[in-house]
Amino acid sequence: MTKRTKKIWITLAIIASIPLMMWFCWYLKPKTKMVAAIIDKTVLTSDGQEHISFLWVLNHEKLTKTASKLYKIDHDYFGFFPLAQEKFRLKGLERFNNDQLHQLSEDINLVYFTDTYGIYRNEWYAQKNNNERSGMVYGGMSGQDIELLKQMKEKRKLIITEFNSIGSPTGKETRKQFENMFAMHWTGWTGRFFESLDTARNKELPRWLINNYKLANNNNWPFKKSGIALVSEQDKVIILEDGRDLKNPMPHIISGEYGQKVLGLPEEIKYPFWFDIIQPDKAINTQVASFRMDVNQSGRSLLNANGLSAIFPAVLMHKQADYRFYYFSGDFCDNPVSLSTSYFKGISAFKWLFYNTSDPMERSSFFWNFYRPMMTTILEQEREFNNK
Repeated sequence: MTKRTKKIWITLAIIASIPLMMWFCWYLKPKTKMVAAIIDKTVLTSDGQEHISFLWVLNHEKLTKTASKLYKIDHDYFGFFPLAQEKFRLKGLERFNNDQLHQLSEDINLVYFTDTYGIYRNEWYAQKNNNERSGMVYGGMSGQDIELLKQMKEKRKLIITEFNSIGSPTGKETRKQFENMFAMHWTGWTGRFFESLDTARNKELPRWLINNYKLANNNNWPFKKSGIALVSEQDKVIILEDGRDLKNPMPHIISGEYGQKVLGLPEEIKYPFWFDIIQPDKAINTQVASFRMDVNQSGRSLLNANGLSAIFPAVLMHKQADYRFYYFSGDFCDNPVSLSTSYFKGISAFKWLFYNTSDPMERSSFFWNFYRPMMTTILEQEREFNNK
C-alpha cells in the first residue's frame, strides 16, 4: 500500500467515524428530568407528525420523562391514539376529573398544546376524500384542557401553545376562556401559502376551499399562479395571488431583537404552511416575531376590506413573575424531520444536508433554523429556572 493510498484510507476512516463519535457524545450527555404534558389530538399515524419536532428537541437535549427514560413519540402524549383496522383509543384530558388534573399540574414542569384540530371521518376511515370536510371523530380544546391551563398558570409553570389550539373545532366558550386567560384574540382567520392555485396542476388544493370561494364568486376560480389563501371561521375565502395582490407570494416571519439575540431566531425566514391571525394585548404579551405578507396596493386593499393587516404575530410571549406563556401562530411543531437525527450531538452543523432551499414548499429549513434554536433555548431557560 502506497503512502498516498494509506492517507486516503485514514481520511475515509476518520470521516466514517464522525457519526459514531457524534452519537457517543450524545450518549454521554447527562439526562435531565423534565416532565412535559404534550396534548396532540391530530395523530393519524404512530409517527406523531404533529408533535415530532418537540420530541426531537427533548431527545436531542436528553430531557427525559423520568430520571432515566426518554420520551416515546407514539406513547408520551395526551390525545388520539391510532390502532390497526381503523380502530383508535382516546387518551385525552377529557377522562380526568378535577383532582386528577390538579395532580397532573403538580407533577409536570410544562404543558405544550401541539394540535387540537383533531381527526375527521374522511381522514380516518378508508376510501374517503381527505380534501373534503367531514364529521369529526375527535378534536377541539376541552373544558379539561382549559382547567389544566388555568392550574398551570396559577402555579407559574411553563405553557406553550400553537396554531389551532383555539381554532375550529374548539367551541366559542372554550376559546373565549383561553383568550381571556392569555390576553389574546383569534380573529377567526387562518391562512396558508400554495405553490400553485391552479386546480389542474395542484391536486392538493382542498376542495372545500375552492367550493367556498366559488359559492361567493359566481362559480369562478380564476387563479393560476402561487399565492396565499385566507379562510374565515364563517368559511369566507380570500385569495391573494402572486403578481395581482402580492409582490412576493411566500409569507415570511420577521424576528425582533429579543427573538434574534435570545432565542437564536433568524432575522427573516419563509413559512409555507398553515398559520392563524391573532390580535394580542401588547400591554401583556410581547410580540417576539411577526408574519409578513408582501402585498401590493391591491392586496392591501383586499386585506383592509376584511379588517386584516399584512403584518401580524407569529410568536407571542409572556415571561413575567406571574406566569410564563408562549403562543406560536403557525403549525410550528409539524415538520418533516427524522427523530433518528436527534441522537447525534452537533448534528446542526450538518443541517444543510437535510433540506433543499430551491424547493419553496420544504419546511425542514424552518425546523433547523427557527423552531429548533427557539425551542432549545426555551427549554434551557426552563431547566435553569427549575434549578433555582
